[in-house]
Amino acid sequence: MSDTTVSQAENETNMFLFWGCFIALITTAFGFITRMFLLDDPAIVGALQLDPAQVGAFKGIQVWPFALSIIIFSLIIDKVGYKFSMMFAFACQFTWAVMGVYALSIIETDAETAKFLIYWGGLILALGNGTVEAFINPVVATMFDKDKTKWLNILHAGWPGGLVIAGILVIFMGELPWTIKLATIAIPAIIYFLMLIKVEFPQQERVAAGVSYKDMLSEFGILGAAVVGFLVTLQLMDFFPDGNKYAFMGIGVAMVVAFGLYTKSLGRPLMFVLILIMMPLATTEIGTDGWISGIMGSVVKFDGGWILVYTSFIMMVLRFFAGPIVHNLSALGLLMLSCVLAIAGLWFLSFAQGVAVIFAAATLYALGKTFFWPTMLGIVSEQTPRGGALTLNAISGIGMLAVGTLGFPYIGALQADKEIQAVKPLVADVQEDELLTDESIYEIISYQTLNKDKIAELQKADPGLESKIEAAKSGSGQKALASMTIFPLIMLLCYIAMWFYFKSKGGYKPVSLNDGH
Repeated sequence: MSDTTVSQAENETNMFLFWGCFIALITTAFGFITRMFLLDDPAIVGALQLDPAQVGAFKGIQVWPFALSIIIFSLIIDKVGYKFSMMFAFACQFTWAVMGVYALSIIETDAETAKFLIYWGGLILALGNGTVEAFINPVVATMFDKDKTKWLNILHAGWPGGLVIAGILVIFMGELPWTIKLATIAIPAIIYFLMLIKVEFPQQERVAAGVSYKDMLSEFGILGAAVVGFLVTLQLMDFFPDGNKYAFMGIGVAMVVAFGLYTKSLGRPLMFVLILIMMPLATTEIGTDGWISGIMGSVVKFDGGWILVYTSFIMMVLRFFAGPIVHNLSALGLLMLSCVLAIAGLWFLSFAQGVAVIFAAATLYALGKTFFWPTMLGIVSEQTPRGGALTLNAISGIGMLAVGTLGFPYIGALQADKEIQAVKPLVADVQEDELLTDESIYEIISYQTLNKDKIAELQKADPGLESKIEAAKSGSGQKALASMTIFPLIMLLCYIAMWFYFKSKGGYKPVSLNDGH
């Protein structure tokens, strides 16, 4: 067989594997958007008796375990293999489908059990979704090692692609039972499982280059481990509210110390900076996407999910053309421009009225968020190649951990604050300590919410008040979008600083595995 024939066969195999990974990512989007739409449904939220911040926590549960899964599998993927990781991901996603469908079938008769299944099913879904990222990112980075940013952007077109397909399906299903809508995740899950179950996965780039496991961990370093330990500690305290918080802190510190004793490395300073940037980045993209349908649903006369579908469609299309865009602007230039567009988009969305204006604002936001995630993955892969699957995947994991632990609830708290501001003038004669209830999330995010019992009492005394309160609350969440511009603003300042840093070094250049630090 000639070299040309071998090369052609190898390319065909690579592309078949690539599209299998692409559909796996589509599946994660199916699970994400259908569950988010479910938690945006007032009837479902009412049946589960959730306030806005609690809805944020329910949304967050399908995000932060993603981080644990992607980080854990990045640490062990050399041992368990890409194929086992793929099978584990499939099992988790299918399990969520079963739990979600069953929960919705009993929600009217056993709301507490349904609440339990939807909450913990979200965790299982997140574990599967994180495992998908754990194997698809290093596989694609290995297959296309000369053009990582381009192909990682194309790969991650699968995420908005899944949002578009699943979003349209759910919207057009209309009044069909939610059991059917949630079950749609099984379709792409079965497809990628059948595609990848017999395929041969490539050897990881780091392993092929002879970079040791310890060297991989050293790229991440104590600083990276400290961020993970902090976020995991917060989550443990939330999971076990009656537990000893100092014990959980001890667990987090022990994780970091053990990691440090083994690696004896602080990690690459640039990697630590990228980790910090990833937290507001994830909140800007994933946090907003998770809330946008519900926020805008009270403003527009059509299904708010169309806005998410629309912005996701723009993302999907543009990511396929990432190659020439990155070539013309550079990775950092593209990220800086994206921040400016995201700031403008969120700000305009916070007060936009009318279909044309809303979709114009949504277009700006979509243009802004499109290249955030995959371009960051490209920079991490190019700047820390010795970190292999760990640094490449950990950046995604930390982003998801941050948005799930802090981002989603914080956005919910912002909306609760806007609700209070809208309702207070209607009940000005009520003492604030009677009207409001103090709440806290993870002992970090303190917020206030309307006292439901007091509101119900006031509405009983004045039947006309209910419609006034609902009218006042309608659209209050939209105003919270303006406050969310702080996240891309922080990112913009960081990218500008990075640009000057690389300029002082002679310009941005990918790091070779053969280079020293």
